[in-house]
Amino acid sequence: MKPWSSKYLFSTVGLIALSFLVWFFIPVESLVVATEKWKGVCWVGSRQALRGGEFLALSATGANALSQTPFGWQSEKNNPQINWDLSNDKRWWGETPRGIQVTLDSSASYGIKNMLKPHLWVRSGWVGEIEMESEEDWKTWFANYQNFILDYARLAEELKMPMLCVGTELEKTSTREQDWRNVIAEVRKVYSGKITYAANFTEFEKVKFWDALDYIGVQAYFPLAKGHHPSLEELKDSWEAHLPKVERVVRKFKKTVLFTEIGYCNTADAAIEPWVWPSERKGIEFSEDVQALCYEAFFETAWKKEWLAGVFFWKWFPEKHDREPDFTPQGKAAEKVMKEYFTSS
Repeated sequence: MKPWSSKYLFSTVGLIALSFLVWFFIPVESLVVATEKWKGVCWVGSRQALRGGEFLALSATGANALSQTPFGWQSEKNNPQINWDLSNDKRWWGETPRGIQVTLDSSASYGIKNMLKPHLWVRSGWVGEIEMESEEDWKTWFANYQNFILDYARLAEELKMPMLCVGTELEKTSTREQDWRNVIAEVRKVYSGKITYAANFTEFEKVKFWDALDYIGVQAYFPLAKGHHPSLEELKDSWEAHLPKVERVVRKFKKTVLFTEIGYCNTADAAIEPWVWPSERKGIEFSEDVQALCYEAFFETAWKKEWLAGVFFWKWFPEKHDREPDFTPQGKAAEKVMKEYFTSS
């Protein structure tokens, strides 16, 4: 070995060791710090035109953001055809381009910014199960999906909406990294705002294209309890167990995080499997206290992380809503918790 070789080797090993120490020991908050906090809810598109005043109660909670969710439709999880039509006036008014615009303009008057977050709805199954059975069908599906999301990207650009979510919980499609990079590149050509993808909490660690986006988006329905009526300490401990998984992704991609959805039903079992629909909780004891504790546990743990750029609670209705149980915090103890933390941070 030449004399200079050992010096070169030593310096190289030293740099590698130093890089590891920096990666491992420096808190992730020191590497990635959000410069904003989206204090949001997932807005339910109204059936009829807004009458005025629908945002007054939301604004009073300290919320400064909402997501709007128009839908595209897929008949089967293995069918590559996607149906959508922005000109279709048979949809709920709040999901039409006109309804989206009025919702944007009306909420802006209360200082509330918007994210456009189009979803696919599979008539038989869950979007996370969408998976084609041949390469040809995959090509067709991605071509259709790209056209679908580009229509909404153009609308978001026209309305000067500051944020667009390019996909939600499409877990089995997101393994096709290059296809998604192609979709994102096409979106960038027509939309100049910030973009994210909303990965399911079982999916976000496997997504490889976060570097192509502005935020790491997580549908944060992490399980927090093993039984009914959990304590606040149990819920907080569960969050502390989940957060390192998010932080590993933050370290790798050096991006801040949006919890693009999070929510809990007002039932005693809300924290066990938070994603379960209210219709599947029949016979379960109602509990505003458990729902409120779930909110408090989030705010006392994840919300304090400097890498967290915002949250969107599922969900908020523009009109009176009496169905029980449900995810909405409106008129419940959870709304008081949300207001306490939104107005103090």
